[in-house]
Amino acid sequence: MTLITATNIYLQYGDRILLDNINVVIGPQDKVGLTGRNGAGKSTLLKILAGELSPDKGDIARPSGSTLCFLHQEMFLPKGKSVLEEAMSAFSEVRALESRIVEINGEIAERTDYESDAYHRLLEELADAGERLMLLGGESIEAEAEKVLTGLGFKRNELGRKTETFSGGWQMRIELAKMLLQKPDFLFLDEPTNHLDIESIIWLEGYLKTYPGSILLISHDREFLDHVTSRTLEVELGNLYDYKASYSRYLTLREERREKLESAFKNQQRAIAQKERTINRFMAKATKTRMAQSMKKQLDKIDRIELDDPDTATMNLRFPPAPRSGEVVWEGIAIRKAYGEHTVLDGVDLKVLRGDRIGFVGQNGQGKTTLAKIIVKVLESTGGDIRDGHQVSIGYYAQNQADSMHAKLTVLQTLEQNSPPELRPRLRGILGAFMFSGEDVDKKVSVLSGGERARLALASLLLHPFNLLVLDEPTNHLDMLSKEVLKNALMEYDGTLIVVSHDRDFLSELTNRTVEFRDRQLHHYIGDVNAFLDKRSLDNMRDVEMSTQKQKSSSHSSGGSRKMTREEQEERRRLQKAVSTSERKVEQLESKLSEMEKLMGLPGFYEQENAAETTSRYAQLKKELDGHMMAWEKAQLALDEFDAY
Repeated sequence: MTLITATNIYLQYGDRILLDNINVVIGPQDKVGLTGRNGAGKSTLLKILAGELSPDKGDIARPSGSTLCFLHQEMFLPKGKSVLEEAMSAFSEVRALESRIVEINGEIAERTDYESDAYHRLLEELADAGERLMLLGGESIEAEAEKVLTGLGFKRNELGRKTETFSGGWQMRIELAKMLLQKPDFLFLDEPTNHLDIESIIWLEGYLKTYPGSILLISHDREFLDHVTSRTLEVELGNLYDYKASYSRYLTLREERREKLESAFKNQQRAIAQKERTINRFMAKATKTRMAQSMKKQLDKIDRIELDDPDTATMNLRFPPAPRSGEVVWEGIAIRKAYGEHTVLDGVDLKVLRGDRIGFVGQNGQGKTTLAKIIVKVLESTGGDIRDGHQVSIGYYAQNQADSMHAKLTVLQTLEQNSPPELRPRLRGILGAFMFSGEDVDKKVSVLSGGERARLALASLLLHPFNLLVLDEPTNHLDMLSKEVLKNALMEYDGTLIVVSHDRDFLSELTNRTVEFRDRQLHHYIGDVNAFLDKRSLDNMRDVEMSTQKQKSSSHSSGGSRKMTREEQEERRRLQKAVSTSERKVEQLESKLSEMEKLMGLPGFYEQENAAETTSRYAQLKKELDGHMMAWEKAQLALDEFDAY
């Protein structure tokens, strides 16, 4: 059986115990999520289990014949090869197996010692090699390589390009493709979704669900963890907790475990206090001294429950009230952006109104960051008409914001250089709210972790009141709790918001408009990222793209369609919003009614005191459902008629 077994792993840095005698087993086909706060030791534990880092104490055991691949945050590809050639280098094992199978077949053909142990060992080796070759794909390796590369977002016409012509994020995809193609027994992934767009994330989820080996991954993408993993390991304050559950279920189980532990701790403390009172009372009586001493020995032997303080420290984030801007915050008409002969945006329109909350989604390289930079005036457009709104003040969080800070400045100096004079006395308090306390404020930026830099960059955004926030991948490097704090703060933010993100859980319910970037154009949808996917009644972004291509070819075959006026576009968006709102209401009511029906179907329900109240509420919700169904049907018919016209 292929297992990784870690026993009594202990690691200490200075005065801090990072891993305190932990034990874990990673079994065959385990799909495990490794979670914990930034700095808790997740990546360190991953490196120890992979054999890349030695603990102070403890043992790691892994079968000598097993294979392991480890996707790091830092990786380097050799230059000079095309994307496909580099991906095909993953098949060195296939080539070696093919060569060995030829050798064995040649040797078997010449031998006549059919009953010998050596002959039988050759037959076993041939069978094992053939089985492994079949698992790795054998003759279909090039087709498999193309399938994985396109799944991770590469276009077929890019497979011949040299790897060094791609950005670091795309090179990471090549490295990930190589690992998937090797099909190791153990696949270790540290933040694999950091440089992936939504489409590629969804494809990777599907691939990993049916992966034949074991997977151990670190990710701050909650949905990704839920779709891929069925077991969660939590690193907290040096301890390791093992839950046989996906991430969302683990959160519930963790809370239940802590409540039970707290209850047991309180009960034990009460029992100990009572025994100590009895011992003290008996000690005062000469006739009871021996009994008291016996009770004292028993008390000393009790295995006392220890209750660690949970590591739940989070930043305290609240954006300043947004000054009032004009109704139109920003408008771009026929915006074009090209880099030499490469056109990224080709005559696109976008109007941002006061109070809009817009999510930018789409593949990497489709222009999301480019348009964000044009809006905040970091980039100039190649063409088009840009109209800035009245009294608009912009706060911008760049995708590499955390990396662009001055490395030699301290945390406090970084905030001071961005602060207005009247806020200077409050800067230490602001930093404290972002978990920089005491000597932390004197740390140089160069020694901060990715998560600490991200928190410092966010703190800088609170120094001025903005009425338009443009955030480009703000959740990179943030742990789950910090992401939740940021999302809650943005939900309460009363200004206009544009957020570029591939994190579906973060975008969910945060925005009320979604703009998809595809083929140098913008495609507008009412609702958040979930409404966008639901609207098309499709499972993933690739299906959306295929569906759109079919619609294009259909419209071309029927002679095309006329361009809608701006008023017609607004009317269509209004109808789409009405349909989407009714659909969500229907789904919510149907879910509530289903729960009530289960309750009403339980034995003895109608003997309960609140049965009449529940049945009355059920009838009321049924009426509401009928009303929303009628509203949905009316809105959908109107939208269908509008599109037909």
